[in-house]
Amino acid sequence: MVAKTAASERHAAERREQTKMVPLPSDSIVPERDVDKRPVLECRHLGIDFGGLHAVEDFNFTVGKTEIAGLIGPNGAGKTTVFNLLTKVYQPTRGSIMLDGTDMAGLDIAGASKLGIARTFQNIRLFSPLTVEDNVRIGLHNQIKEGLWSSIFRLPAFWGAEKRMHEEALQLLDFFDMGVYANHVAGSLPYGAQRRLEIVRALATHPKLLLLDEPAAGMNPSETAELMDNIRRIRDEFQIAVMLIEHDMDLVMGICEGIAVLNYGKIIAKGTPEQIQSNPQVIEAYLGKQDEEA
Repeated sequence: MVAKTAASERHAAERREQTKMVPLPSDSIVPERDVDKRPVLECRHLGIDFGGLHAVEDFNFTVGKTEIAGLIGPNGAGKTTVFNLLTKVYQPTRGSIMLDGTDMAGLDIAGASKLGIARTFQNIRLFSPLTVEDNVRIGLHNQIKEGLWSSIFRLPAFWGAEKRMHEEALQLLDFFDMGVYANHVAGSLPYGAQRRLEIVRALATHPKLLLLDEPAAGMNPSETAELMDNIRRIRDEFQIAVMLIEHDMDLVMGICEGIAVLNYGKIIAKGTPEQIQSNPQVIEAYLGKQDEEA
């Protein structure tokens, strides 16, 4: 699964020309363009137990301000559990999470969203009966500043906020060439468009860090190539970091700058795509230990 293909080698060559990863004093690496900026995410000794099971143990990972980072590993390694910790679905048993320099201790899901972390899910979660625009407007809830009375009595401030949300929702949809679907029912969209809509809704919260949980699941090669372009566009246009869980190794090796490999809840390797592809522990985790020849 980690073997190089012609496509991944080409993407790796393109990436080497664009991105240089440099070490930090914390024994992490970030893109050279982010070295003078505060990391958007710093996890230190993060862990969670479910009864006697150490689901995640001593998770240490740093993501640069505008980095596209990857979290990979075999099924059941604990990747989605890490995302649930970062978004405060779960509260950690130990360790700390810093988002753009702010400790997330004690925050709930809503607090994490307001602080600047957003996600998509492995299984698409949309408000299917609502329109595409309404799904995006729900994501804009962090930006609503109008009070209760303004909303109840439909004061001018309320209508001004409604107009701003409508315009921003359409701008976000147009960014993904989805403006024509604004009045369509979300559940009626093709699979790939539903995937894009979930990303648009997450972007509507104005995140500093966007978490994508298996964004290429169920996509064909052309849709996956489009997704890779969209992730780069998101990073460049919104100047935010993206962290993704993915099993498509061509996508991971072609787009990620720093990668952590999780196995049985522990990080077994961190580095650039080139370093990860040649790491014996990673190969063993995916392919199993090979018998030595006599």
